[in-house]
Amino acid sequence: MTAKTTFKILGSGAGPGAPSFFCNCRGCLEAQDNPSLSRTRSGAVISTEHSTILIDTPPDLRVQLIREKITDIDKIFLTHWHYDHFGGIGELEYYVKLKRKEALPLYLPPSAVEQFHQAFPDLEEVFEVIPWEVGKVYSVGPLSITPLAANHGIETAGFLVQSPDIKLAYFPDTAGLPPETAQKVEKVEWLICDATFHGDNWFPMSHMSVEEAIELGRLVKAQYTVLTHLSVHYSQPITVKELQGIASRHSGVMIAYDGMTLPL
Repeated sequence: MTAKTTFKILGSGAGPGAPSFFCNCRGCLEAQDNPSLSRTRSGAVISTEHSTILIDTPPDLRVQLIREKITDIDKIFLTHWHYDHFGGIGELEYYVKLKRKEALPLYLPPSAVEQFHQAFPDLEEVFEVIPWEVGKVYSVGPLSITPLAANHGIETAGFLVQSPDIKLAYFPDTAGLPPETAQKVEKVEWLICDATFHGDNWFPMSHMSVEEAIELGRLVKAQYTVLTHLSVHYSQPITVKELQGIASRHSGVMIAYDGMTLPL
């Protein structure tokens, strides 16, 4: 693969983002004082020489696309139907109508198809809605993208992205992994996964804590584990410096940040 093929984290934050307008914890104050440490809501983009594929459309999508100078999109894959992962989908309406001029393929959970049509009846001509299939391999040029089941309360997938040289697994919302999924992502070069909570995990059936995410990376024998979907407020507020200190105690563990780019 060439250096032009990359996986970029557009947003590395949990639902409230950081800083949050309502929060004055030390993590939010840090992000207010240093905007480079802020976190928009979680999403990613895969870029090849000929294609640009979004994974999720968070509410911050417009800002993310402008920041990264992304001007064309070829496909979208949604992990699940929660607002912090689909809320920016309307930002693509005028891109399709004014520039692309043909419907944009939108792969989403089968259970979310009707929810999409109910929530966005005026966008039906903008998107070609396609329910993804767990375990099905979708080819995009030299890459393959495979939805794999996640543990998140509602129908949710992470995505195994493979090039001829590298395997990357992206699971921004999950509480551990189902056994069959864990087996398929074993020994990936990159595991990018949910690490929503620092301290107590308030939703152990839906999310992971920083410590649980690090343990997951160890269990699946990932070469590198990148912690994303981070909240700096719950359950124990934490700064980026403190998060990096935790990561530094574990070989191959990294803290995601907005704009982080990984090779494929």
